[in-house]
Amino acid sequence: MLIKIKDLFKIYQMGNVLIYALKSVNLEISQGEFVSIAGPSGSGKTTLLNIIGLIDNYNEGSLVINDLKIKDQTNQELARLRREFIGFIFQSFNLLPVLNVFENVELPLIISKKGGTKAQRRERINYLLEEVGLADRRKHTPSELSGGQQQRVAIARALVTSPRIVIADEPTANLDSDTGEKVLKLMKDINRTEKTTFIFSTHNSEIWKMADHIVYLHDGTIKSEERQ
Repeated sequence: MLIKIKDLFKIYQMGNVLIYALKSVNLEISQGEFVSIAGPSGSGKTTLLNIIGLIDNYNEGSLVINDLKIKDQTNQELARLRREFIGFIFQSFNLLPVLNVFENVELPLIISKKGGTKAQRRERINYLLEEVGLADRRKHTPSELSGGQQQRVAIARALVTSPRIVIADEPTANLDSDTGEKVLKLMKDINRTEKTTFIFSTHNSEIWKMADHIVYLHDGTIKSEERQ
């Protein structure tokens, strides 16, 4: 099992009031699954993704990723896991405006010191840009791209280090329906070809049908799961 969550709680304190963002969450995700975390705004989707992505911690329970107990890891080990094991696709894209498309995708390889030689890095980047349909835009800066094109750059950047897991928080929220559908299809195609585990949040029921594992959250609790 790639990810195993048991009796997990995330609690915030507002003055004397305790707010349970997640309550007794139990979830298992296998390698290569395409998982949708579904539910209304405020249901805990982003909190759960941030915990799985190791950018937020939890108060009670356990999280095991790739047989590693997360509570037992040092901050340095967690940083290495985030850098080498997990890719992120953000709603706001978070592309660096001073870098062109190629350089934005290359940056995680430089930071993680992965990808081998410069020629090997170039081959990996060019392959991904071809896959996301942006091979002819590699020298363009983000300001010269549409929203859908920027999102595709963000997908290539998330995948360039060959992560086992890609976390995507509402990846189509800022896109029109046609572009959003194309972006999700691209993610699904990469999920199939590279066996990358995608975990994304959405409240759009039209998108849920693309997932093979749907987790329904409500008020911080998993109400039901479907596998299809």
